[in-house]
Amino acid sequence: MKQKLFSKILSRTVLALCLGAGVSQTVSHAAEGKPNVLFVAVDDMRNDAGCYGNTEVITPNIDRLAARGVRFDMAYCQQAVCNPSRASLLTGRRPDTLRIWNLTKGLRQSDPDVVTLPQLFKNNGYFTQGIGKIFHNWRTEEHGDPQSWSVPAVYHYSRHDDDVPEVEGDLPPDLATAPRCMQLDVPDEAYFDGRIADLAVKSLQEQAKKGDPFFLAVGFWKPHLPFNPPKKYWDMYDRSKLSMPAHPEAPKNVPRIALHPSSEIMRAAGDDGLSDDEVRELRHGYLAGISFLDAQLGKVLDELDRLDLAKNTIVVFWSDHGFHLGEQSLWAKTSNFELDARVPLIIATPDSPNAGQGTDALTELLDLYPTLAELCGLPAPEGLEGVSLVPVLKDPSADVQAAAYTQHPRPNYYKGEPEAMGVSVRTERYRYTEWRDFKTGEVVASELYDHAADPDETINIIDTPPDAGTMANLKHLLEEKFPRQGYVGRPAEEFVPVIAKGCEDC
Repeated sequence: MKQKLFSKILSRTVLALCLGAGVSQTVSHAAEGKPNVLFVAVDDMRNDAGCYGNTEVITPNIDRLAARGVRFDMAYCQQAVCNPSRASLLTGRRPDTLRIWNLTKGLRQSDPDVVTLPQLFKNNGYFTQGIGKIFHNWRTEEHGDPQSWSVPAVYHYSRHDDDVPEVEGDLPPDLATAPRCMQLDVPDEAYFDGRIADLAVKSLQEQAKKGDPFFLAVGFWKPHLPFNPPKKYWDMYDRSKLSMPAHPEAPKNVPRIALHPSSEIMRAAGDDGLSDDEVRELRHGYLAGISFLDAQLGKVLDELDRLDLAKNTIVVFWSDHGFHLGEQSLWAKTSNFELDARVPLIIATPDSPNAGQGTDALTELLDLYPTLAELCGLPAPEGLEGVSLVPVLKDPSADVQAAAYTQHPRPNYYKGEPEAMGVSVRTERYRYTEWRDFKTGEVVASELYDHAADPDETINIIDTPPDAGTMANLKHLLEEKFPRQGYVGRPAEEFVPVIAKGCEDC
């Protein structure tokens, strides 16, 4: 079965590359003189690159990209799970507008005529290509979004658990022992991300020959589970020196609804849960996965420079959401907490006057759509809900919005329709969250965290809030984006069930 899957992927890859070599005559001249876009996505990476202050993770290539771009230190996803987050970013619309909060509903089910971000570039004369995971990768009827690309996407539609090592001969021994970990001494190309990097390099070479403007989307599958990067990336770290979760207990006074079963990891753990050694190994595997994807990014950036394309290419690096590694009693994603909501985001424009700077401007992933449209001089479609970040690129001290928003349903992987929706607003200092009955909009629980005093969100202070004016402002900001009303009157067929055992395929 796995060999068949690999053969199918390989045949699609060859087809796309062959088609890509023959499209030069079909690209219009409307985009002549426009900058190229290298659009790099990663999966499940929290705001944890070395350039973001984490001294444990080793990411020389993310760091060098940050050195030539602007690093957004307070960037947030709109929902901390793959499909809704990516759908929101790629359309510039919130999950509520799309009515996509699960893993199975595709974009075109929501709006058959929506113009995605890469489709906007394609419609305006760009060659667009998707290599790797850009749209959601599994369970949706649509296999990605064919309308977005000039040639068929590759390595984009599969389960993460199908990313098994492919090598000639027998596999070497597995040195991992923790659940959902694998440590094999194999080359990078044994896994999806190594092959994706190689194809991205070949695509850049083709585009350099043609000279036409391009939007190349490269979607790396790591550091998403399983934690199985090649052994050399595990070897970059001394496990005995890696930290354990700083706050492994649930926040004080937290409502139960804010938590979840951590099924992505815990379904593979024993009846006694995870031992300390397993926790440390899982954290090790996550960091090794980041270093693995970082090396693949490096191959693509090296080729961009070697071909002299960097001088006219905007590079964007983003993650679809964050990830818990045992903090706050949680593993994986699907919460509204900071570790799930906050993501790395870097935008590097050619000859940026603010290269290497960071910004604390509150930013949402859906802001990328209007930002890239403005940077490339393309007509943005109506209905975008993000704001352009161009003013921040010009002046990193600028602000473009007062808050960022994240939401998530309960149950986190629901069947039929959710019972509740958690909506969360993040300001410079506070995170305020309301859990609302899905049908009526009634608030059933609330959370408030003061990041000035408690950046790790360890105490819910909703029972001892700050002054009335602060609370009124937080509630007003939340109401602006999430009016307090139920999701009533929506037909049942809009709520596609997700299997109850969890997100192993997401």
